Amino acid sequence: MHLAHRWAIARGLAADGLGGAETCPVVVLELNDADGRRGLGEASPSRRYGENIGTVLDFLKRIEPQRLSPRDVAGSMAYLESVAPGNHAAKCAVNLALLDLAARQAGQPVCDFLGLGFTEGRHVTSFSIGIDAPETIRKKVAAAAEFPILKLKLGGPRDHENLTALRQAAPHKPIRVDANEGWRSKEEALRQIEWLAESAPPIQFVEQPLPADLEPRDHAWLKARSPLPLMADESFLGAADVPRCAEGFHAVNIKLIKTLGITGAVEALQAARHAGLQTMIGCMIETSILITAAAHLAELADFLDIDGNLLITNDPYTGASASRGVVSFAKSPDPIGLRVREAAPPPAAPARPASGQPISRP
Repeated sequence: MHLAHRWAIARGLAADGLGGAETCPVVVLELNDADGRRGLGEASPSRRYGENIGTVLDFLKRIEPQRLSPRDVAGSMAYLESVAPGNHAAKCAVNLALLDLAARQAGQPVCDFLGLGFTEGRHVTSFSIGIDAPETIRKKVAAAAEFPILKLKLGGPRDHENLTALRQAAPHKPIRVDANEGWRSKEEALRQIEWLAESAPPIQFVEQPLPADLEPRDHAWLKARSPLPLMADESFLGAADVPRCAEGFHAVNIKLIKTLGITGAVEALQAARHAGLQTMIGCMIETSILITAAAHLAELADFLDIDGNLLITNDPYTGASASRGVVSFAKSPDPIGLRVREAAPPPAAPARPASGQPISRP
């Protein structure tokens, strides 16, 4: 996928505080049933979790398709675990395709198939601004004027300048801050969070201020002193992480590529809410397959950050929309399953006539 702007977060910065990527590869999976129905899935692997396009493809090649059934999603996922541990992104792709097929066989959208429903006009996603030079931050924020909530990536050497640039372009919008493990000690993180709380309200929360591999007591120490709510991302993969994250965070970010897909995401969202944690559904750089799959779970989330398809210029699929940040299925091209279809190809450029040849018109 081609990004509208070079995308940089704290983990990918060069010595000058810039860096990032201009493209993001994904894998799209199709499963077909005996009646010709098709289920779509997607993997957007992250090096942070030891995965890449190669590991996804290698895992998918090991699957025996006859062992997968949309009528037994739980059994199918158990089979995938027997193939190899890990490989969260690849298993996510299979899970999405299975549930797309299962909901299609039932004649329902996924959200209704899961008994969740979806309330139009209620769910709003933030729009993410990656790390960049301050002058570029201002341009990105101006281009995102229609979105009511912004999420700013921090964790680099120009954090203060970049936040100032955002506030100059959007003085009053609510902000979510994501450090992506960029503040290396609890003391540094506390200084940065205190600065955020004083200098740029309203800030809704700070996402993953510390490296996930620090001792749990460091996260708990920061939670006890932070003037702003803290949200786990890299510290949280799935439901099993809820007890530990409840000690160090106020909220958790659930991403389908971390939870092995929709099934694990529902489990994680319900477990987190039961433990008193707030929940956000997040994303990677993704097409409308993964983004729309996440939108089906919106009723279980306090916050949404599902803008990965809005950050690319060549999304090959269309599904849920997010005009002015409001996530909606009202114009989805398919009434059942994931509600995703291939996007219409761009119109072909007219053929250029040979020199001296007129263009024929009807």
